Amino acid sequence: MSAERKAPDAPGAPAAEQSPEDVTVRDAVSAPDAEGAPRRATRRFPLFTRDTARPEGGGRAAPGDAPAPARQWPILAVLLTVGLGLLLTALDVFRVGLLLIGAALVAGAVLRWTVPDVGMLAVRSRFTDIVTYGGLGLVIVLLALMMQPEPLLQFPWLQDMLHFTVDS
Repeated sequence: MSAERKAPDAPGAPAAEQSPEDVTVRDAVSAPDAEGAPRRATRRFPLFTRDTARPEGGGRAAPGDAPAPARQWPILAVLLTVGLGLLLTALDVFRVGLLLIGAALVAGAVLRWTVPDVGMLAVRSRFTDIVTYGGLGLVIVLLALMMQPEPLLQFPWLQDMLHFTVDS
């Protein structure tokens, strides 16, 4: 037998010969593998995914002993407001329904910015979520305000631009 097999505490000893009781996990670099032996974690993506990372939105907006709807109140508030806006839009109150949908998305951006644990409202990074929710909400609100007939918001240059493109 080689010298490495006789002395399991040697620096070059195979990790499989150490018992799980002798393993000391100090940080993510020495995280144990399936057999319990410490292994060096790399920053490279594995060829085969064996586990998934916890998403950023996996945090709770309420304590863990609260029921599921209470833990996810930010996404439920946004979804219920969007649902009410869609209902109003279906009932022929277009402008109010679209304003409610846009306001719900802007409120989602504000919640994502101010509340540290927003649950499933967090989909991407905080910056990307804020820009996406806020941008889409603002565009929907502006389009609802410019909607015909009798628009509440008018841009004269927009009408000139439309006539320029249609007339040419």
